[in-house]
Amino acid sequence: MEAAATQSPARGIFWMVVTGFCFVAVTALVKTLGERVPAAEAAFLRYLLGLVFLVPMWRSLSQLRLTGRQWQLFGLRGLLHSLGVILWFYAMTRIPLAEVTAMNYLNPVYVTVLAVFFLGERLALRRILAIVAALAGALLILRPGFRALDPGHIAMLGTALFFAGSYLLAKIMSGEVSASVVVALLSVTVTIGLAPFALAAWVWPSAWELLVLFGVACFATAGHYAMTLAFAAAPVTVTQPVTFLQLVWSVLLGMAFFGEPADPWVIGGGSLIMGAVIFITWREAVLKRRVTPVVSETKH
Repeated sequence: MEAAATQSPARGIFWMVVTGFCFVAVTALVKTLGERVPAAEAAFLRYLLGLVFLVPMWRSLSQLRLTGRQWQLFGLRGLLHSLGVILWFYAMTRIPLAEVTAMNYLNPVYVTVLAVFFLGERLALRRILAIVAALAGALLILRPGFRALDPGHIAMLGTALFFAGSYLLAKIMSGEVSASVVVALLSVTVTIGLAPFALAAWVWPSAWELLVLFGVACFATAGHYAMTLAFAAAPVTVTQPVTFLQLVWSVLLGMAFFGEPADPWVIGGGSLIMGAVIFITWREAVLKRRVTPVVSETKH
C-alpha cells in the first residue's frame, strides 16, 4: 500500500522525459565527434571517464565476493556490451541521428525473442504479431532494395542484438546481486573490454574531444539516474510510451544542427517499432511479469 501511495504518473512521465533528453544529448554529442577518433577509442574514453562516478562505490566494490560463475557472466556481459557500444559509436558517424534512435527501439524486441531461448519464455500469438510488426518497422527504415544500405545500418542491427544479450544477462544477475553492483561492474568490465580495441587504433584525442566524451559520460549517467526515478514513480506501462519522444527530438536535432532532413519512412518505421514495444510491455504488465526492457534500459 505504501509503494502504491508513492506512485505518481506525472512525476514518472517527467523523469522519463528527462531520461530521453539525456540519451538524445548523448547521441548528439557523439555525432559531433565525427570520424577522427576511432569508434572503439571514443567508446573506451567515454567509459574510462565515466568511472569517476564509481568512486563513492569503490570500497564496497573492493569487498565484493562473487562466485566463479558470476564472474563469468559479468565478463560475458561486459564483452557483449563492449561490442554493442563499438558498433553504436561507429553507426553514429555513418547514419542520421533519427535512424540510430529509431533502430535503437529494436533492442526490447530482440530481448523478447532471446528470452524464449535463454529464459524459457513462451510467445503467444499476440506477441509474435507485435514482433512481426516491429520487424516490418525495421524494413521501413532500412528499405533494402530501394536504397543503398550503409555499414552503419548493419552496425545498428548488431548493436541491438549485443545490447539485448547484455540486458538478459543483467536480468539473470539482478536476482543475485544488487542493482548498483550490476551497473558498476558493467562500467568496469566494458572499460576493460574496450581497452584492446581502442589501443589497436589509438589516436591522441584533443582537449575538446575529451571534454565532449566526458559530457557523454555525464549525460549517460544522468539518464540512467533519471530513468531509475521514473521507474520508482510510475509503472512501466506509463513511462514506456514517453520514450517515443526521443525519436522526435532526434529528428529535430538532426535537422537543426546536422543538416539531416526528416525522413517520413524512418519516422513511420520507428513509430511502428515503438508501438510494438508498447504493446509487448502492456501485455507483460497484464500478465504481471517483466522481461522486455524499457527502450532506454539497454542504452550505453
